[in-house]
Amino acid sequence: MKKAYLYIAISTLMFSSMEIALKMAGSAFNPIQLNLIRFFIGAVILLPFALTALKQAGRKLVGADWRLFALTGFVCVIVSMSLYQLAITVDQASTVAVLFSCNPVFALLFSYLILHERLGRANLISVVISVIGLLIIVNPTHLTNGLGLVLAIGSAITFGLYSIVSRYGSVKRGLNGLTMTCFTFFAGAFELLIIAWLTKIPVIAGGLKAVGLRQFAAIPILVNVNMTYFWLLFFIGVCVTGGGFAFYFLAMEQTDVSTASLVFFIKPGLAPILAALILQEKILPTTIVGIVVILIGSVVTFVGNRFRERDSAMLDDGTTEDQAEKSGSQTTAVSNSKD
Repeated sequence: MKKAYLYIAISTLMFSSMEIALKMAGSAFNPIQLNLIRFFIGAVILLPFALTALKQAGRKLVGADWRLFALTGFVCVIVSMSLYQLAITVDQASTVAVLFSCNPVFALLFSYLILHERLGRANLISVVISVIGLLIIVNPTHLTNGLGLVLAIGSAITFGLYSIVSRYGSVKRGLNGLTMTCFTFFAGAFELLIIAWLTKIPVIAGGLKAVGLRQFAAIPILVNVNMTYFWLLFFIGVCVTGGGFAFYFLAMEQTDVSTASLVFFIKPGLAPILAALILQEKILPTTIVGIVVILIGSVVTFVGNRFRERDSAMLDDGTTEDQAEKSGSQTTAVSNSKD
């Protein structure tokens, strides 16, 4: 168990420093180029773990698997993470970190709309609280950077969609989360590479420049990939992207899903603190209030998941649903009496 919490701590630190590292690299790399580089490196780091998982399952990848990876790679890497990277270039790293951390809220909504999964009481409360926190941070009456907010929220929404598509696909195809993530990264990086090559065609590059999308014209691939930026790229690709996900999945293997998800519940609080310390970003009072509200929503989700997993375990052990519900009510009553 101690090892699991070490994995959670490392993964949390990696994910919480993601926006800061990407912000620091923004002046040297094109946003789309950086996306391509970091997800390719991340995929390479995760590959040994994914191959081991496939070998243990006696599984070989087939055409249907790669079609799934092409879809998840498009939604995750090309759409969500490109919006995310662009948001970081035009807004504060701390703001993007908090807004993107709300992606589980949108995943819950997509699970209800697409998979028709029932939203539990705790999840509904968490959604409402998180939306309130988002509105406090966005502060519609005093928008100072509308573009950054739209890009960050768009990234969170599409990442929530990716989470549901990935989960549905992994269950249907019998692939674990780490394998899905690894080959999603490979597929997305390959798709980005094709897009980067296409933007170098003179007609396409000229058209993009003509409509004001200069940074999407002739996207560089290896520009500034040298020893000057080696350690920065190493941290972004190996530590943050590859290592962050690797330690997250290792933590999941050592414990349960809800405990491992502490990574994403701590990030909204830790990331702005790191951004203030390293990038000297100012955190507005409304942002602090919004962060606290979102953290409360995260706690509600975490507690709700713990109770649900406990009840599921009781049902698996032969306890009836009524008994599990009665046990949950008794636990709540005891807790209330202590208060």
